[in-house]
Amino acid sequence: MPLPPLPDAAINLHASAGDWRDAVRLAGNALERGGFTAESYSDRMIEVIEEFGAYVVIAPGLALAHARPGPDVLNSGIAVVTLAEPVVFGHPHNDPVNVVIGLAVTGTEEHVTTVAELANVFNDAGSIPALADAPTAERVRDILGAPAAE
Repeated sequence: MPLPPLPDAAINLHASAGDWRDAVRLAGNALERGGFTAESYSDRMIEVIEEFGAYVVIAPGLALAHARPGPDVLNSGIAVVTLAEPVVFGHPHNDPVNVVIGLAVTGTEEHVTTVAELANVFNDAGSIPALADAPTAERVRDILGAPAAE
């Protein structure tokens, strides 16, 4: 199953973040611009990390920011934020982070299938640096194998 469509509005390249909370908020803003979430979803993603720690940093340089399905998830989708300067999330091995994928899902099954698709992409060790350096939204979609939004 391919990744969901990734609109340009849900991609923010070479953004500036002062810390991990700023980086997660950027991902939340991109999810909101993409039509996937309401504004409160950013706060919920931050709360998950505050409660459970930096487990969202799933590979060197890569964070998968997300929260449980809720009323602030309007549609399932992903957002991609690349950072001009990496930030530290507090992960013992995979910090610092320069690519943040925001994930919003309406159900558990979508969570599992989307994470599995992302895992396939990130099995290629070159995909994270390629995303970090991507100059365009089109290139981001090419790397992820995500279709453009209609």
